[in-house]
Amino acid sequence: MEVVRSGRARPGEDPADFRQRQLSARQMLRGDIEGDDLERYVEERVMLTTLEKAQNWARRNACWPLGFGLACCAIEMITVIGSPRNDISRFGAEVVRASPRQADMIILSGRVSIKMAPIIRRIYDQMLEPKWVISMGACASSAGMFNNYALVAGADKFLPVDVYIPGCPPRPEALIYGIMKLQDKIAQDPSLGWRQRYGAEGTEEAPIQVA
Repeated sequence: MEVVRSGRARPGEDPADFRQRQLSARQMLRGDIEGDDLERYVEERVMLTTLEKAQNWARRNACWPLGFGLACCAIEMITVIGSPRNDISRFGAEVVRASPRQADMIILSGRVSIKMAPIIRRIYDQMLEPKWVISMGACASSAGMFNNYALVAGADKFLPVDVYIPGCPPRPEALIYGIMKLQDKIAQDPSLGWRQRYGAEGTEEAPIQVA
């Protein structure tokens, strides 16, 4: 039985080359190609990768953000998550979770008070591993214009921040760009790295010390 593949030549392709590709495909299906010719045919059409690269590709295209907002930057974050104009589902991050145990990305969208910092850290400890942190806006990154005794001057004092997004507030496009930069980081090097300095390598909560 002869298998005939329908189709046409690509734009600009020589019809003779297209015919040759058709004949090679038929020979391969019939089992007429053997030895070096078969290996060469397979090498031209099969893409090989490592398990780690495949994992990183899946992780970068399936970030699950936590539905968590701190202050005014949260409005811009909500615009990116829910509006049709700036929909983050194009980046595989539309699965916004209400529980930190089902999320692997947290966006600090607003000023961080000293009283709120331990709560954020506890939420971070409950998130899935590997997990990622985006510091959105000037307030979360450096206390911004609310630089006083009640705020933490930079979320990196208690969390390992992966991406900083400047602005007061940053536009939704800036947050999308930050998510894209985080995806590049996940694809290249998803290891904990310097996060160990924060004790951020575990997935469980820190044990409560009882005096």
